[in-house]
Amino acid sequence: MKSLPLLLLFISAVANADDTPLILNGCIIAESSQCPGANLRGAKLANQDLRKMNLAGADLRDADLRHARLDLANLEKAQLQGANLNRASLQQSNLRLADFSGATLKAIQGWGLFAQGAQFQQADLTAAYLQFARLSGARLHDANLQAADLEMAWLSKADLKGADLRDANLQEVKLGESNLEQANLTGSRQHYGNFQDANMQGCVGCPTSWER
Repeated sequence: MKSLPLLLLFISAVANADDTPLILNGCIIAESSQCPGANLRGAKLANQDLRKMNLAGADLRDADLRHARLDLANLEKAQLQGANLNRASLQQSNLRLADFSGATLKAIQGWGLFAQGAQFQQADLTAAYLQFARLSGARLHDANLQAADLEMAWLSKADLKGADLRDANLQEVKLGESNLEQANLTGSRQHYGNFQDANMQGCVGCPTSWER
């Protein structure tokens, strides 16, 4: 029986060791941590809890963020080119002016995120959940948004040249003054979508006539 307290002490020590937060280049990887401008290029952050973290201006190029929890995080002006965010949660996060060029964001949970002016050139957003997302002025050249859910999303003045929006949910989407040149909207649901003054030159599946 004397060995029982020692066993419990050992178990407690192991548990505390497991609770030690990951620290990368001086950045504590934990909820609400402050790491603006951090160098996290190529960081292995899959499944990490990054909720409410301040990562504004951080270098996250080629980082592994699969299944990471980034809800309410600040990623304004962050660099995420080539990063893998498959199935990450970014609900109501701040992605304004961030660069996701060439990144993979398949099946992300992005309800109500803020990504005005963000860069998504050639990014893969297949099956992304983006209802109520703010993407006004975002650059989405050749982005893959196939089967993405963009219901009630704001994409006014967004540049979607060559984007793949096949089978996307565009119900009540705001696409006023957007660029849909050479985009493919085949099979998309467009009920109550706003396409006022959008450039639809060469677009496949865009509405042939649109009335306010």
